[in-house]
Amino acid sequence: MSMEMLKSNETLIIGMPAGSLADPNRGGNLMQLLEAAGFRTKGYDAGGPTTFPGITFLYGWDGRPQEFGSQLGIGEIDVAIGGDDWIKERILELEIEYGVKVTLEKVLSLKRGGVRIVGIVKAEVDCDSTAEYLRRLLQEKKLITVVAEMPYLALDWMRRELLALGMKDLADSWAVQKYKTPPRIDKGILIYETWGKTESKVKNGGADLGLEITQSGSAIRNYGLKILATILESESGIWINPSVRGNKEKSTLLDMFLLNLYGTLNAEGKVLVVFNVPNPLTAKVEEFLRVNSLYADEPTRTVGKDFTVYSIQVDTENPRFPLARVRYELAVLGARSIDTMPLSSSIPGIGALNGKQKE
Repeated sequence: MSMEMLKSNETLIIGMPAGSLADPNRGGNLMQLLEAAGFRTKGYDAGGPTTFPGITFLYGWDGRPQEFGSQLGIGEIDVAIGGDDWIKERILELEIEYGVKVTLEKVLSLKRGGVRIVGIVKAEVDCDSTAEYLRRLLQEKKLITVVAEMPYLALDWMRRELLALGMKDLADSWAVQKYKTPPRIDKGILIYETWGKTESKVKNGGADLGLEITQSGSAIRNYGLKILATILESESGIWINPSVRGNKEKSTLLDMFLLNLYGTLNAEGKVLVVFNVPNPLTAKVEEFLRVNSLYADEPTRTVGKDFTVYSIQVDTENPRFPLARVRYELAVLGARSIDTMPLSSSIPGIGALNGKQKE
């Protein structure tokens, strides 16, 4: 596709993340999610290039989530699929390092890729907060060292803590460097950007603190470390530069993309239960459905000569009223031919785009 076509108002450029979301064996299942939403991909699971067969209005820009924040900022892509952590890392880098403020917006959570960004220290450190640890540390020296794969999230964390302690002079003295390069400063905050194994560097005394990505914290504990603070809770989502809304055609394509993705996410954990009820028993069945909130606006029904066919959505993860009980209670009330079918999409209406259903 030519650059002219990419810039066309009739094409929405989607940042497709390499990494765990592209791997169907690592829990991301982005490819399956997109397919269920009506956007089948080709080539994504093989490392790209990603295409959307038969869909001319979407263009896949394969890339790293670490870069999407910058690409959104300059309009190189219209939409990014990625984690909150890397988007915010790039926003902070642009502002802190380059003085460029970029406003990006998360428009949809994908309910996947949940992690925590945490501050870690050695387990023997007898402190329960970052502030307490920094106060003790600064009694011994004036240069705080931190190792992180996300250096600007780490820097923002340290600067906020020092400002809260009234140490503006130290908060304003900082440097971001590769691990163990000669320090550019002799006091303040020295952030060592690393390529991983942050825990090992903290364990072996390579830095005073670390900023790490974790799900359960087990790897951190295995290294004899502990979590001092949670800096950010992150998940995968759909991010945009709000300026895309100024383009009517692209905004329409974006809404189409988001609404269909929302429908697939909304269908997760839900099934469609279809059943027949003898007409003399419909009043009791409908009262049961109403009392237990088993329909939205009104029951979906098709009335025949002797039977009425109903279809309802049931949340399979509802502990208050599990699917097995719903089907049993319906059978007791006289329902017959109770069939259960999976849902690939459930769109309540166009109001879902604004977080609410239109009346």
